[in-house]
Amino acid sequence: MIRLITDSVASIPADVAERENIRVISMFLHEGDKEHVETTMDIDEFYDRIGDMVDNIPTSSQPPMGELEDMFEEAAQAGDSVIAVFITMGLSGTAANAASVAEKVKARHAGFDIVVIDSGSCGLDEGFCVLECAKAIKEGKSFEECVQITVDAAARSRFVFAPQTLAFLKAGGRIGHAAALLGSLIQLTPILTVVNGIVEAPVKVRTYKRAKRAIVDQLKRDMDECGLQECVVQYIGPKSAAVDFAKEYVEPLLGHAVDIIPVSPCVGLHVGPTVAVAYIAQRKLPGKIDDPNSLIYRI
Repeated sequence: MIRLITDSVASIPADVAERENIRVISMFLHEGDKEHVETTMDIDEFYDRIGDMVDNIPTSSQPPMGELEDMFEEAAQAGDSVIAVFITMGLSGTAANAASVAEKVKARHAGFDIVVIDSGSCGLDEGFCVLECAKAIKEGKSFEECVQITVDAAARSRFVFAPQTLAFLKAGGRIGHAAALLGSLIQLTPILTVVNGIVEAPVKVRTYKRAKRAIVDQLKRDMDECGLQECVVQYIGPKSAAVDFAKEYVEPLLGHAVDIIPVSPCVGLHVGPTVAVAYIAQRKLPGKIDDPNSLIYRI
């Protein structure tokens, strides 16, 4: 049997993960003296307060290596194989740590098949890779076929978002003080996406209204060129902003309602209040990942 493991950054709803037999290992948030387990925390309660956290932003931490080792060891002892898909190494060391742990387990079980995959992104951009892998496993695809389908999906998905303020990016060191001040003075909003595992800002616009339009314009360009398989709206901050964004911008383009799912707070605390789209196309998206096979770490 193939076991599929991912992290909570993939933002896959708990009921979907259970239905698709996806094992989710949790990230952690530290807010003062309080520790949040991302898989069980009340994300909307946290996001309702995130606008007040800019001067004291919580921190995040990776899953304990011991927990990863236990999951891999259990699979090896059961005679199962593992495909483990994690947040891009450009944003977290989780995949690298998982690969290190997998090597230890593999050394104890020579016939154990395990592959660690860097999803090349985060949020449901990562989650779509996991869901495509889960579908392939259910269809009875071979281990190698499932691995290839997963990384090919990474080249077909995209996450496009626009922070309402640059303050969180500045506080987290993602941009400098001068850039944040200039952006605030002229109402400059970057349209962000993940390219080859790194967050980039290919477009900058004035006013947040134009930013929301720019997000949807990117979605439309990709739909026209590569087709669309699935799209969701994601959010950081109050859910109501995402509901309005979906109704005013996304659903008129698609012609149907979309799911609205929060971004992992471990990502959200670095970005601040945001609306976003995450989608997977029918064909490889231009400029997303140069070499999907480079995401595979064979143990």
